[in-house]
Amino acid sequence: MIRKLKQRKAMNEKGFTLIELMIVVAIIGILAAIAIPNFIAYRTKGANVAAETEARNYITAALAEVADTGIAFTSPPAGFSANGDITMAGTALAIDKAGVITSGQTFTHTNTGTKTYTINSDGGIVES
Repeated sequence: MIRKLKQRKAMNEKGFTLIELMIVVAIIGILAAIAIPNFIAYRTKGANVAAETEARNYITAALAEVADTGIAFTSPPAGFSANGDITMAGTALAIDKAGVITSGQTFTHTNTGTKTYTINSDGGIVES
């Protein structure tokens, strides 16, 4: 008789209690509440850096083309392939033979970017 009771008790004690499951769900909820805002911030920062990098690559390729060919530059540089997630807008970049830059070319990430980067007359990148 005692043997039967011990077997039943052992069979009924399999699995997790409701309290244990609730604690695990609460811990997962707390971790998600901390992780999701950080993930969104990292994603936005990454998008902004991508737009800035695209602007730097663009001006570098344009200056290299003017230096190589010795002629004025008014179109996208040869060999420059734009990132599909970056929007280029504004006045097209122009560089004359003397290296004088005329630009209002702006770069913004289309999905999650919050900043716009513009090429200035010194060839630098200005954040706005």
